[in-house]
Amino acid sequence: MRRNRRKGGNKEKVFGCDLLEHLTTSNQEIPLVLRSCSEFVEQHGIVDGIYRLSGVSSNIQKLRLGFFIWLINRL
Repeated sequence: MRRNRRKGGNKEKVFGCDLLEHLTTSNQEIPLVLRSCSEFVEQHGIVDGIYRLSGVSSNIQKLRLGFFIWLINRL
């Protein structure tokens, strides 16, 4: 299956791309998804070990989807 790409690249792409390339294209030092998640955790109370524990794949997918929906609603 072939994926169609938008002309001019995809500046909004966060997952599945090179981190350095993303930071360069977005003109940010920290990816928006990391900044948003850490701000949320810090505002709502830190859970022990949250920054060092791996997540379950299905939960990670739900978080990704939720983040994209939140990002789209911000635009």
